[in-house]
Amino acid sequence: MKAALFDLDGVVFNTEPQYTIFWGGIFDEYYPGNDHLADKIKGSTLVQIYDKYFADKPEEQAKITRRLDEFETKMQFNYIPGFVDYVKELHKEGVKTAIVTSSNKMKMQAVYEQRPEVKEYFDAILTSEDFSESKPSPDCYLKAAARFGFDAKDCTVFEDSFNGLKSGRASGAYVIGLATTNSAESIAPYCDKVIKDYSELM
Repeated sequence: MKAALFDLDGVVFNTEPQYTIFWGGIFDEYYPGNDHLADKIKGSTLVQIYDKYFADKPEEQAKITRRLDEFETKMQFNYIPGFVDYVKELHKEGVKTAIVTSSNKMKMQAVYEQRPEVKEYFDAILTSEDFSESKPSPDCYLKAAARFGFDAKDCTVFEDSFNGLKSGRASGAYVIGLATTNSAESIAPYCDKVIKDYSELM
């Protein structure tokens, strides 16, 4: 492994339960009675969510985006167990590290305000503004590998969502799936190894 490429939500930070609460409230307003939509969108980008559920509601999209931006400024960014020790160990071994997220720069500013040390853990941070295609396209991981001058096959991708896992696999990287958002059984077919958290890698 020359580089470790990490998704953000559900991989570095345990934020997925908070997003479930946010989107649960949104769908309660717009799709009352559909209790599981917040679970179905896990790992989807905002554009993908809008295209599927709010394509005919551009004004509502703008309102939801503003609410989401405000929500993200108040989120708690707690690390997945074992992550900090694991990423420090990678640096000792000379492995390059990167965040590869569909989140935007505004979201990352909220992360930096609460967790300024996160910049020390990563050699590169790529956000949605850096990609032309969203996961499950491999575009983001191919660009992250290229940022370091590596082939994706020399990198390991850490993901939790189905779209993210498919993206990592399509890039040719070795893929480790974290069973933080979905069950270990459900993500196993999409990755090379499944872990519950980083303590299993130490």
